[in-house]
Amino acid sequence: MVRPRFAKLRPAQQEAILAAALVEFAAHGFHEASLNRVIESAGISKGSMYYYFDGKEDLYAHVVRLELERMIARAGPFDLETVESADAFWSALESYYLQLMSAVEANPPLSALIRGWIAVSATPAMHHIQQEMEKAVVPWMERALAIGQRTGAVRTDLPSGLLITVAAGMGQAMDTWLLTRPTPASYLPQLTSALIGMMRRALQP
Repeated sequence: MVRPRFAKLRPAQQEAILAAALVEFAAHGFHEASLNRVIESAGISKGSMYYYFDGKEDLYAHVVRLELERMIARAGPFDLETVESADAFWSALESYYLQLMSAVEANPPLSALIRGWIAVSATPAMHHIQQEMEKAVVPWMERALAIGQRTGAVRTDLPSGLLITVAAGMGQAMDTWLLTRPTPASYLPQLTSALIGMMRRALQP
């Protein structure tokens, strides 16, 4: 895990380490990335790196989390609270998903980083980190589900946990499909509409 000492570094030092790590992991993926190259590029000693992170796995997970958080922050808030109809609910979801996927495609290092994460997230070494990331979004999914059910967009005849599992599984499959093959930007809206349409047909009453 990231050690508290890292947060005490000056922001410029933190960014130097994280930027070097992003470049390395985006270019080489997790397994082929070299912690020594990150250390050299960031201008720190090997001892300093292990003072801030337990190892390459923890640095990698931290960079992935941080870059995903930054992407979501750049995309702006996704507010469903004002949605009043089923069509508006699914339209808002489609619009936001397209916005996120467009942001990823427009940022090659981020796109490469996420593709690398998809490739290794199910491995034993990363599985617990993937589970932590999934748990972090559950509260948001629960709120979105409640709004979807209130507006008549989402069925109410099945347990909420099952609906969230289905939605999360479909979302992960959509992400993997879109990010692991070249997709022209002009084709992305059509694909997004089709994929969200599949999710809607699975979850609507």
